[in-house]
Amino acid sequence: MTPSHGQGTGPASRWSDLERPPLAAPALRRALLRPGSLWTSLDLVPRTGSTNTDLATRAAELPEGAVLVAEEQTAGRGRLDRAWSAPARSGLFFSVLLKPDVPARRLAWLPLLTGVAVAAGLARSAGVDTALKWPNDLLVTVGGEERKAGGILAERAGDHGIVVGVGLNVTLRADELPVPTAGSLALADAVCTDRDPLLRAVLRSVDEWYGRWTAAAGDPAASGLQEAYAAGCATLGRTVRAELPGDRTLTGRAAAIDGDGRLVVALPDGAREAVGAGDIVHLRPVD
Repeated sequence: MTPSHGQGTGPASRWSDLERPPLAAPALRRALLRPGSLWTSLDLVPRTGSTNTDLATRAAELPEGAVLVAEEQTAGRGRLDRAWSAPARSGLFFSVLLKPDVPARRLAWLPLLTGVAVAAGLARSAGVDTALKWPNDLLVTVGGEERKAGGILAERAGDHGIVVGVGLNVTLRADELPVPTAGSLALADAVCTDRDPLLRAVLRSVDEWYGRWTAAAGDPAASGLQEAYAAGCATLGRTVRAELPGDRTLTGRAAAIDGDGRLVVALPDGAREAVGAGDIVHLRPVD
């Protein structure tokens, strides 16, 4: 990946790229660690391999609501262990520790909940319409084309914890894109690319949606989560190819999100199959 301006080949200083100022941990703590808030601690590190891995290793000793933010990730991961990397301070790279007291079958909704919350937070703070690709991609429109600007990864941490990681491209420039299908908030003409208010808005939105969901014992319908996800999901209504474990493939119309957070695919023969894991390829836009 092309290094950001001013980085050179050595370690970047805090101010090596004036277009990408560092986050301020004390200000973030003052804004987010308040009575009644979900968030109980916030740590900011200049660089790490993976915030998910780091937070998961400390899950047993930390209370729910711990947040770990990195200015740069060198070994960030997406689903199926795909690599995720970006220049220092070009995005939001963070993980949160959650310990929801909900039925186990409802836990599959956590990455979907996070997607809804991130999209809502960005709509308020960045003025960007962020669509959701099932199950965990964040999409923006760049030059009339759908681009992936971020992703979400939820992983178990110990017996009761779930670590949810978010990677979001904020100021990534066209010459820094890892693949042509990637995007960023800046390339999507966001009205704000200051990462401090963006992170505050996203974490407050996660707090709000998580509170609704847990208060409803993880019920996606009663909490409004299922309806909100369907409304923001760019996958629904499209012809898709589902690449499933075991080298199996389905092609059909993405018809619904069921009560367990699975994508229901309507097949050409009239049958329907619920997909709980796999890669989804959008084959054509919604009619």
